[in-house]
Amino acid sequence: MNGAPHEEFREYVAARGPALLRTATRLTGDRADAEDLLQAALAKTYLAWERIGDRAALDGYVRRAMVNTQISWWRRRRLEVYPTDRPPDRAVDDHTRRTEMRDVLERALGRLPAQQRKAIVLRFYADMPEAEVAKALGVSVGTVKSTVSRAMARLRDDDLLGREFPRPAGHGGAGTGRG
Repeated sequence: MNGAPHEEFREYVAARGPALLRTATRLTGDRADAEDLLQAALAKTYLAWERIGDRAALDGYVRRAMVNTQISWWRRRRLEVYPTDRPPDRAVDDHTRRTEMRDVLERALGRLPAQQRKAIVLRFYADMPEAEVAKALGVSVGTVKSTVSRAMARLRDDDLLGREFPRPAGHGGAGTGRG
């Protein structure tokens, strides 16, 4: 690849890399594995760059490459794991608290009105820019901004969410300007 396509690919990676890394992290559950997965998927995308006619479908192409690569790695790794009577050399991370937080947050999102929930999920989980969220929801960018703002305020004021995971001192509350 030469000149313009190479620069276009570089700009795409610079713009969408953080969002794609979050997706990879969700797929792998580990930051280092996610970085490897994203790198492998981007290498495949780079090789196919000139064949991808619809630039709007790039995120989908990279995500599909990540999923396919992850499945391939999972199958290969599955053959490398053998039961043993010896404990592992290093401690296994306990993700219990993170899983609990995800469950509580999902329930809090479920208590939001549908439009607010959609806006939050598209904006923060899918990491879509406000303009893309507006297009996906068929509303203006201003409506997205106000909807997300109202949803975030509801989440901050959600008693059940706050009871399960209280905010650290200095975050929110009276006089902090959390509006």
